[in-house]
Amino acid sequence: MVVSLEELRSLLADGVPVGQGDEDSVRRQWWAALATVQEDLLGAAPPQPGVWLAAPLPALYEPALLEWLDGWVWTPAEVGNLMPSGLPLLPGLPPPPGTAPRGTAGRPGGFQRLSLRQDDGTDPLLVLITPVLQVALALDGPPQARRLVVRFEASILSAALELLDRRLAQDDPAAGLGLRRRLQLLGPLRNAPDLATRFWPLLAQRLAAMAPSVTLQPLVHGEKRSEGNGNDAVSSELALLEALTHEVRTPLATIRTLIRSLLRRTDLPGVVRQRLEQIDGECSEQIDRFGLIFLAAELQRQPGSGQPLSDSELARTDLSRLLHQLEALWQRQLGRRDLKLVLEIAADLPPVMSDPSRLETMLGGLMDRFSRSLPSGSEVRLRLLPAGSRLKLQLSSDDPESRAADGLAAAVPMPVGPVLSWNPETGSLQLSRQATQRLFHRLGGRLTERGGSNLTVFFPAAERSS
Repeated sequence: MVVSLEELRSLLADGVPVGQGDEDSVRRQWWAALATVQEDLLGAAPPQPGVWLAAPLPALYEPALLEWLDGWVWTPAEVGNLMPSGLPLLPGLPPPPGTAPRGTAGRPGGFQRLSLRQDDGTDPLLVLITPVLQVALALDGPPQARRLVVRFEASILSAALELLDRRLAQDDPAAGLGLRRRLQLLGPLRNAPDLATRFWPLLAQRLAAMAPSVTLQPLVHGEKRSEGNGNDAVSSELALLEALTHEVRTPLATIRTLIRSLLRRTDLPGVVRQRLEQIDGECSEQIDRFGLIFLAAELQRQPGSGQPLSDSELARTDLSRLLHQLEALWQRQLGRRDLKLVLEIAADLPPVMSDPSRLETMLGGLMDRFSRSLPSGSEVRLRLLPAGSRLKLQLSSDDPESRAADGLAAAVPMPVGPVLSWNPETGSLQLSRQATQRLFHRLGGRLTERGGSNLTVFFPAAERSS
């Protein structure tokens, strides 16, 4: 009988209270738990050999730790070519140059990649066994009832290793034999008696120091995730994309929190303060950017969720004021790439009907998407004008005309999956046109694009108050 990783999650969750968290909160808990295990519990001890098994991404990221461990990682088959075996994926970094990791079969980074099966699920899990620490971590539960599961009990870990041994024997008998040999060398499972009492306070301290990793809440709550128009490959790709965006945003939010704590000091040299403020701005940009990517993937996976919000969910939003508030921020962001912003807003414009809590992030994502491929020295013009019963927000640039005068053609973004596209000129990923249109449609707007040189969003104007 085929062993699924979903069976392993059920085993680990047996006897654990029902969860009450949402996706964002448990993802922060997951990252904090990984940091607690690697940096607090293992980081203070001398390096120890051991084994680790994870899905659907490599959970370990500390290079010094990975040098001493042998690992196996189950990942979606669709992304096999994007993740060479043995190379740590986000949020970790490769080992420093010149190191010689002792990984499985001599692979750098110390893990062997295996393929997930359809019934394995996509929630993250990790089983880590060393002489000084044995632990299993997993996320589990339906939407709005999510939970972090952490198990230290020898009986539970032994049963988990037995399941993983059977799974490895089915996927790669040689890998199963390698796991058994390494476990025999490690000896009996025995954690320190006070491990749990040390772990949970450390986890709580990390969570308290973390800024929220998500700046954009999902627009749909409590709905069962769809498998995606019957296309399992697309559904797996979108699930992985959602997981990746969470794993990227969480450490960025931690970095931003640390930076802002430093900025509160009054004894910083001016050049240091300037650099820290630049890092803070870059972190915020990327957190918002990956938040939009996550939301786009979420909407793509839920048929019908791309429909506009109902009238009761939309509110009168002063778009003119919002653009003026964002102008200084955008000037700084564009200035880092030597771009200029010109803002032209007509007088006495009515408010629009939209979702003000999410519109600011969407506008920031639109500015980033439009300007990312522009060469240094370009000018970005943003206009807000009346257009009948709607307001027209238009982004344009002088770059395409100068390209045409020089006989150059703008590069056409290449699609990468259902929500992303890749710009071959800049090497950057961005939301696809279809995904951006879907997001604005959800917020009451309608996006049109012409050759990458002109973006226009039409918003329904609200009736003027008497």
